[in-house]
Amino acid sequence: MPIGLTNNNPKIAIEIAIFDRKLKLYMRAPALVPFILLSVITIGNACQAQKRSASKNPLLQTIQTDFEDGAKQYKVLKALTPADSFPKTYYPKTGKSESSKSGWWCSGFYPGTLLYLYEQTHDTALYNEAVRKLSVLQKEQFNKGTHDLGFMMYCSFGNANRIKPSAEYKEILLNSAKSLSTRFNPTVGCIKSWDSKNPSDFLVIIDNMMNLELLFEETKATGDSSYYKIAVTHANTTMNNHFRPDFSSYHVLNYDMNTGAVKEKKTAQGFANESAWARGQAWGLYGYTVCYRETKDVRYLQQAQHIAEFILKHPNLPADKIPYWDFNAPDIPNALRDASAAAVMAAALIELSQYTKSKDAKEYRDVAETIIKNLSAPGYKAAIGTNGGFILQHGVGHKPANSEEDVPLTYGDYYFIEACKRYKELVK
Repeated sequence: MPIGLTNNNPKIAIEIAIFDRKLKLYMRAPALVPFILLSVITIGNACQAQKRSASKNPLLQTIQTDFEDGAKQYKVLKALTPADSFPKTYYPKTGKSESSKSGWWCSGFYPGTLLYLYEQTHDTALYNEAVRKLSVLQKEQFNKGTHDLGFMMYCSFGNANRIKPSAEYKEILLNSAKSLSTRFNPTVGCIKSWDSKNPSDFLVIIDNMMNLELLFEETKATGDSSYYKIAVTHANTTMNNHFRPDFSSYHVLNYDMNTGAVKEKKTAQGFANESAWARGQAWGLYGYTVCYRETKDVRYLQQAQHIAEFILKHPNLPADKIPYWDFNAPDIPNALRDASAAAVMAAALIELSQYTKSKDAKEYRDVAETIIKNLSAPGYKAAIGTNGGFILQHGVGHKPANSEEDVPLTYGDYYFIEACKRYKELVK
């Protein structure tokens, strides 16, 4: 790009490229000065038009404020988090913060959010804190006892490597994919989620769709298709067994590890076995959108569209699009909302809108806009210095276990900032 000019708008980039060529011609032919001046005016007008376009979309300014406020909040969160731990949640009623060690499934979201915020604010304090936490987290690359290495390692090291690629980060991501692959059972056709006391049980949760992105990325990074094959096999098995005719999903399936037969379909974090746990529906929506992106297999696109239709057309989805913790919670409309599920939905819908026909694309974008706008408002977004340093309020972790009810959650923050980032990139 000439003379330090940069712009992400393709039309303006073309004008700048043309100007660059004319400038080089001028070096050989001074008579072209008037034409160069006209090019400068054209570029200036295009940039002004872009600014006017941004001013017509107040949500972009809201999102910029979200990034800036998020940076301030995460400095509060840093001060409240032990150096060798990761933030987990905060309890408004008691004013107590809770943290975890690196083996907890949410450990990657804090450094991941820091990296997202660093990209948007260029605040190096956020980047340095992320790098410090990565040094604590890196040993989990060899953790074969969890299916959540996508959450833990790709949301953290994946973003770190995207921003500043390094051989060390690439090696950590590869080892993480290798560790995750050890939990794959070809007879079942899935990656095991949870261990069980019964040796024939093979438990798989819908959340596991979110860990496939790590495997897709490692096939691209290494050329080793084994990771890709595991990911698509898991996605196919889940698509065949985890969903009801209306495209809502069960939370937990129990397969017979010796035969691959389905033994049970149930819930753990939802209201009932046959209910639609909100965050579970969001995990499925996001996961199959990723699968389509990485494979271009239209079956995954259709699956994501069907899940989106179930969510968006559900009579119990509130007008503000922040779902109740379960679509079938017994105390609707007084049931707790789950801001974390809404954030995952928004991030997924923004991406899905880019793969679908105009009518559906507009609906997906409109709903994502509504979610971002409402999560950015005081009812869900915490005031700076409050909420233990977390950005969002009113998440629900595991209500049936009376755990993390109506509290901030690290993954809620992560996917909220991701949704804001994706929206900004989509409309600018």
